[in-house]
Amino acid sequence: MNVSGEGAGHGTRSRRADARRNEKTLLDAAAAAFVASGVEAPVRDIAARAGVGMGTIYRHFPTRADLIIAVYRHQVEACAEAGPALLAAGTTPHAALRQWINLFVDFLVTKHGLAAVLRSDSAGFEALHAYFLDRLVPVCTQLLDAAAAAGEIRTDLKAYVLMRGVGNLCIGAESDPDYDARGLVGLLIAGLRVAN
Repeated sequence: MNVSGEGAGHGTRSRRADARRNEKTLLDAAAAAFVASGVEAPVRDIAARAGVGMGTIYRHFPTRADLIIAVYRHQVEACAEAGPALLAAGTTPHAALRQWINLFVDFLVTKHGLAAVLRSDSAGFEALHAYFLDRLVPVCTQLLDAAAAAGEIRTDLKAYVLMRGVGNLCIGAESDPDYDARGLVGLLIAGLRVAN
């Protein structure tokens, strides 16, 4: 009996791991669709990107707002985890900062649609914004500090100020397919370099 109990526990853990993987696949697909087409991207497009049926999406996320909020949180966590990973990958701190900022730009393009979705829930939006700042300002600070310590960038820039500047450069990207937010942000990040 113990053996079958252990097998059942293993099966439950395996199902939970599969469910987490499936949810991550859905959220990655939704994020990509939102970056490409905005938060109004059709669910069928998200399902096709994820390789699942539309019913699977609705089972996980009954409303579009549920999906958008889940994508928002998923992208915040991905950005938060990416900063230290990029620094540890062995590239220069400035290159890690640049790569992280590109991820942040993708997140911001998706995030712009969130305000419209949560228009009637200002407390919910404020809680998400606080979560965003709590998770990402320290990561950006770590990247800036590493690049400054390596002598690659100026030392007088605060993470929050940089993130606001990047955010301002991303405004309009969701409604104009010809607007190159990454290109403009790339110029900003290149401008942080210290002349040797």
